[in-house]
Amino acid sequence: MIIPTAREIRALHEKYAPTPAALELVHTHCEIVSHIAEQLLPRTGHRLDAGLVRAGALLHDIGVYRLFDASGRLDTRDYVRHGVLGHEILRGEGFPERLCRFCSCHTGVGISREDIHHQKLDLPVADYLAETGEERLVMYADKFHTKSTPPKFLSADSYAVHVRRFGEDKVGVFNDLRARFGEPDLATLSERYGHARA
Repeated sequence: MIIPTAREIRALHEKYAPTPAALELVHTHCEIVSHIAEQLLPRTGHRLDAGLVRAGALLHDIGVYRLFDASGRLDTRDYVRHGVLGHEILRGEGFPERLCRFCSCHTGVGISREDIHHQKLDLPVADYLAETGEERLVMYADKFHTKSTPPKFLSADSYAVHVRRFGEDKVGVFNDLRARFGEPDLATLSERYGHARA
């Protein structure tokens, strides 16, 4: 599999971003997730494909661009769909399934068929669960930064509180990821990007 370069991925973001502000928000978030994943990669204890992790992190939120309204605001009502929308974009661009899955399988700590039924989510019924080590690492790294206004970094404890509203089982999944990958050092990234920490 040929993995796209950071420059090629940036060009893809530019193609789909409806405004410069949307590009700044989403692409910067993806860069930050890539830096967090890169920081955690040596702690995995497994041989993971660093190039695949980088590309997956840089691509994982490309579907968010489809949620901006005509005025350039992010419409969060259908936010749960951004992963499947990103999967569709990458598939349409000819990317292999292995890369497309970074989009559809990173939301929360994974969305199962049961979650879709119980929470009445507007998603095609399927399991959207990280399966590979690379997918799990990108999904986990994503939990430490938000695209809120203003964007901010989250500690592991803050995210654990956030995910509890979806059930104790989700907290358990997050804690398993935390035990496997450890916690990133967010101080340097916070200074570099000027985003607050929660």
